[in-house]
Amino acid sequence: MDAVFETITEEDIPDLTRVMTRAFDHDTKTNLGKERGGPPGYDDGEFFRKWLFSYDESKGFKILFEGRVVGGFIVWILPSGKNVLGTIFVDPDYQNRGIATKAWQFIENTYPDTRSWTLGTPSYAVGNQHFYEHKCGFHKIKEEDTDEHPGKSLTYEKTMKG
Repeated sequence: MDAVFETITEEDIPDLTRVMTRAFDHDTKTNLGKERGGPPGYDDGEFFRKWLFSYDESKGFKILFEGRVVGGFIVWILPSGKNVLGTIFVDPDYQNRGIATKAWQFIENTYPDTRSWTLGTPSYAVGNQHFYEHKCGFHKIKEEDTDEHPGKSLTYEKTMKG
């Protein structure tokens, strides 16, 4: 069975929050040795309420695998065509199965008029960097100090053909 992508609704927030919490906490534990950690609201649903449901430009999709919510993503589709990947996450039990790569292909196919994509990720998230660079074709364009998380904040970009 393949991954399926469906628009996120308010009713999806509990399932998505549970998966997002597992994904971010797994990354934090693996890379920093800390039990918990993620962006504000990642573990109580506020992340979705703030970043998905508060902006007209925000589009969110849940990732279903074998009928179960295993991840999600939020993109901002801007009039300039310079779009932003806000987040993409997959439950640790479902990682390394190509699900996130299929999600990225879905994003590119769904928004073919995109001129470029940008995203941010913490420097400690080495798996994210590998995914964005080697699976999705992004290039790191900026590295800067931050108080938001340990290490540096990395910005990636992918220029689309056209």
